[in-house]
Amino acid sequence: MEYDFDRVIERRNTNCTKWDRVGELFNRQDALPLWVADMDFPVPKAVVEAIKERANHPIYGYSYPPESLYETIVDWARRHYGWEIRKEWIIFTGGVIEGLQSAIQAFTRPGDEVVVQPPVYYPFYRAIKHSGCQIVYNPLKLDNGRYTMDLEGLKHLFVGRQTFPIHQPRIKMLILCSPHNPVGRVWTRDELTRLADICINNNVILVSDELHCDLLFHDARHTVAATLSEEVAQRTITFMGASKSFNLAGLATSYAIIPNPELRQRLLEVRAVRNSGNLFGWVAMEAAYRYGDDYLTELRQYLNGNLDFFIDYINTRIPELRVIRPEGTYLCWVDMRGLGLEPLELQNFIRNEARLALDDGFAFGPGGEGFQRFNLACPRSILAEALGRLEAAVEKLLRK
Repeated sequence: MEYDFDRVIERRNTNCTKWDRVGELFNRQDALPLWVADMDFPVPKAVVEAIKERANHPIYGYSYPPESLYETIVDWARRHYGWEIRKEWIIFTGGVIEGLQSAIQAFTRPGDEVVVQPPVYYPFYRAIKHSGCQIVYNPLKLDNGRYTMDLEGLKHLFVGRQTFPIHQPRIKMLILCSPHNPVGRVWTRDELTRLADICINNNVILVSDELHCDLLFHDARHTVAATLSEEVAQRTITFMGASKSFNLAGLATSYAIIPNPELRQRLLEVRAVRNSGNLFGWVAMEAAYRYGDDYLTELRQYLNGNLDFFIDYINTRIPELRVIRPEGTYLCWVDMRGLGLEPLELQNFIRNEARLALDDGFAFGPGGEGFQRFNLACPRSILAEALGRLEAAVEKLLRK
């Protein structure tokens, strides 16, 4: 293999959010960080070389995405997802959440309602509230260790709002997380079709965060929601990017794909006052998409090994915990309710007894209480250290 993902690269003292802010955010400088979703792996070599080449030109003034980047994104969508897109459908943003907030402001008014499916990526909540909208929860269902969408519950949300004529329909948007962060589901084509039908029948815009779509475990296959049908495509805004797949989050560049020209124009008008990425982000994304296939293949293999190691360790040595096996992302959602701790007690236990910096489940909204999210995108030795700390802490807890 060309890439050595076992190699530990020192990230401390590099202004690294994941490692350098542990003491500030978790009140323990010695907490091992497996929280924020970036990888402790080097980027593809082609990305480093492309950035160096551009950096050699000594002027970094106002820039715009090159034609070659559009061509690369079109090619990536075709090769990996069978999605035939056009250059004019692509709008660059300074990150998915920045793009998401632009979309909410473009297609809602203050007081309108936006549906989310918790437990889900918590910045969604901030983006909705910051836009003056109301959050409507359609919680996922957990059955025998597998999450599913509550599609009947979603239908009921609309029925309930149409019962009283005095109330105009206020649900304007549904935010889909696909693959889902934090529970790791890769939604099937059938699940997505049924969800999209509900959105169509109720005149709701589907905003699909598909940033983790390249990161799949074992035999999982990702379906881009907008490829379900032309009707679905015309009311879907899809957010993608290279930041998770190739560890480029610090370059703050992603993109939206919007086939509907009216929706595209409305988003452009709102996004006009926001960042649309940056010079080095565009360079890095093009290099990753153009030359990164082998890297992505090796990365998936390594992450699959990490997942198998993680699940086997917990099942055999910490059976009080239950891993929700992910199908996508490099994140792992762990059910710790068997420890009998209240949410804040669990937080204290993880931080001060296990000495781990993780994402607390309750932060992801209803249904997250009693869970913790682990980031598996690190050398296996770091993962082993984290599991060892967790095992020792659980043993000590159970002896009390």
